[in-house]
Amino acid sequence: MVFFVAKNTLLLNSQPIRKVTKFLLTGLIILLGSLFFLYPQILYCELISLSSFKSENGKLYFSPGISSKKYSSLKSSVAQAEARVDSFYNGRKSNPKIIICQTPQEYQTYCSSTEGAGCSIGTPWGNSYVILNAQDMNTDVVAHEMSHIELLGQIGWWKTTTDIPQWFNEGLALMLDRRFVSEKEPKERYKAYRYEWRYYTRNGRDLLLLKDISTMREFFEGDQKHVMAAYMTAGMEVSYWLLFRKDAGLQRFISEMQQGSSFGKAYGPANPHHFKDSKKISE
Repeated sequence: MVFFVAKNTLLLNSQPIRKVTKFLLTGLIILLGSLFFLYPQILYCELISLSSFKSENGKLYFSPGISSKKYSSLKSSVAQAEARVDSFYNGRKSNPKIIICQTPQEYQTYCSSTEGAGCSIGTPWGNSYVILNAQDMNTDVVAHEMSHIELLGQIGWWKTTTDIPQWFNEGLALMLDRRFVSEKEPKERYKAYRYEWRYYTRNGRDLLLLKDISTMREFFEGDQKHVMAAYMTAGMEVSYWLLFRKDAGLQRFISEMQQGSSFGKAYGPANPHHFKDSKKISE
């Protein structure tokens, strides 16, 4: 009798637990279903190992349309980009899967876009992907996208997506991307970005404020001229910030963010135009 009563008591107490578990599980399924419905590219990336893409190590995936003869040069671009990220961030934490597409249809499937040479995807659960267009792929493109993923790895998905403005994310990526400015030395890199900024903003007449390119939508909304002006504004600001922060500036910033500081506090004052300082730097 005692056993019977105890058994029934256990069953009665487990009823609310089962209901809560069922509720949470249902909510999780709905959440994931909504996520994959709104962002199907995430689902395709998560299932890349089940696709027809070829991989030798489960990390680098090649479109079936890419000849194996091209694997070596594509791998070299990835390796060089990884070295840039490792050096710039003083150690690389991220390890994204690399998906190299051959056709616009493949690129759209995994990147949800037909434009651009590459894109990056990071998930709240820690998986990350860099999707590349083989036709336009080079070390600069790979390093740019890997920088976005590395920032996620260093600071965390939530803090990066909610607190890091897009101009800073893109500005950091430009420091590893030499398609627009090839100078590596901080002072010369800043001067080169300032020159490009003057060109794309008509010497400041088409001014873009940092607060107006803080979200992804604001940064990329508009025509090509707007996007290029946004890139050069971001590149000029971040190169200026790194110039005066010196070598350990980025590491200090990341450390402060990891310890809970807000972006504004860890970054400090932002001044994207530097009219007073540009003459001094030029001298």
